[in-house]
Amino acid sequence: MRALKILTVVMGVMIVVGVVALGVVMTQRLGGLAAGAGGSGTLDEPAGTAIAGIAATADRLAIHLRGGGPDRVVLVDPKTGKQVGEIKLAR
Repeated sequence: MRALKILTVVMGVMIVVGVVALGVVMTQRLGGLAAGAGGSGTLDEPAGTAIAGIAATADRLAIHLRGGGPDRVVLVDPKTGKQVGEIKLAR
C-alpha cells in the first residue's frame, strides 16, 4: 500500500512538471513569433508602383508589384524587412 502512495505522488509531480514545461515552451514559441512579427521595411520602388498581392511562405514574403515599370515579384525576409530577391515578369 505504501508503494502505491509513493507511486501516486511521483506521477502527480510528473504531471505538474510536464504542464509547467509545456507552458514554458508555448510561451517561448509565441514570444518568438510576436517578436518577429513587428518588423518593418521599405521597398525602394519608383512612383506609380502599387501592391497587387502578397503571399507568405515559411521564411519569405512574395509581394507582387504593378506599375512603375514591368510587373515584378519582390521577395522579402519578414524577420529583417530586407529585400532578398526580385523576379521581373515579361509582358
